[in-house]
Amino acid sequence: MRIGVDAACWSNQRGYGRYTRELLKAVVELDRNNEYLFFLDPQTNGMDNFPVCIKRIVVDVSETPSLAASASGHRSLRDVWKMGKTVSKENLDILFFPSVYTYFPVFDRAKKVIVIHDVIAEQFPELVFTNKRHRFFWNLKVWMAIKQADLILTVSEFSKKGIMKHFKIEGSHIRVTSEAADKIFRPIHERDASYKILSRFGLDFSTKFILYVGGIAPHKNLSVLVKAYSKLIKDSGYKDVKLVLVGDYEKDSFLIDQKIKDEIKRLDLTDTIIFTGFLPDEELVYWYNAATLLVMPSFCEGFGLPALEAMACATPVIGSKTTSLPEVVGNAGLFFDPNDPDELLEKLLHILGNDNFRKQLRDRSIKRASTFSWQKSAAQLLAAFEEFKKNGPAS
Repeated sequence: MRIGVDAACWSNQRGYGRYTRELLKAVVELDRNNEYLFFLDPQTNGMDNFPVCIKRIVVDVSETPSLAASASGHRSLRDVWKMGKTVSKENLDILFFPSVYTYFPVFDRAKKVIVIHDVIAEQFPELVFTNKRHRFFWNLKVWMAIKQADLILTVSEFSKKGIMKHFKIEGSHIRVTSEAADKIFRPIHERDASYKILSRFGLDFSTKFILYVGGIAPHKNLSVLVKAYSKLIKDSGYKDVKLVLVGDYEKDSFLIDQKIKDEIKRLDLTDTIIFTGFLPDEELVYWYNAATLLVMPSFCEGFGLPALEAMACATPVIGSKTTSLPEVVGNAGLFFDPNDPDELLEKLLHILGNDNFRKQLRDRSIKRASTFSWQKSAAQLLAAFEEFKKNGPAS
């Protein structure tokens, strides 16, 4: 079969990009029978980590789709038309969109497989979109994608239920292909490298710190984490604990929570909360290993990959109970109401103040993380592709 891929998200530094890169690399490695054509914009094509055995087709669009398709961006109709026209010429059997985020309509015979990672934009539009116009165009794009999709994929059973409920789609039309931690995320004991990275931000091995990794976006609910942390360090036993926030707070293509720094300043936490900005995986693995625990306070998560990455490094996780995290983390972490900073504080104290329990969570984390792999997800995707070859649309 000739399988086309919208690879525009390859260059995205958030979860969409990670999913696109890792899943497609695993799929191409497993599949020696089908031909893969990646459709790319010039900027994304300039990256150097594509599989060598795929064919790249570069479309001369005016703006990189991973930026233009953001909540505050605008993807021109001319660019959308160029992408659709180019794809239509290739006589594909399947067209795969790793994210509805960069979807564009294509009117040809190819079966369309589209990934909808979550329903965050639908459940919390006021935290995602800057105005009604952006919300309208997002809703229109997703509606068109669902109409064209022969099969919808998502990343967790939690997201599947959300998609079924919000879009009134039968569960038989949706498959789950979960995510996994990259192999770089593992327990490490390289003290020299760790010290070099931590010391850039005034930390060392004796510093206990709470870690957050992800977007600095309103729906990530960092306010509840900051509030709980401000109460934690009032206790003399935890006054030296730091809070480290890893994420792009300046150039992210998604909406950025502009109020969080004001809240940090109001609570007089400027000297105890560290913003690192975006970190490459080669550095991030050291932060996971050095952290006492990871907190993910989001109102909603489709999967929550930083939690799994932390677990692969044997780092305990506290997550929001209204997300996919209970499904992903299982008994390797604790969960709280994202609207209740006092409940989060209670969980923080339970882990920080209990060495034996923290060790139990570390052991469970490694075991739990090992049950996820990109190879498993790739095999699930290939099975869906093969069903199209045999039977047409999966049912």
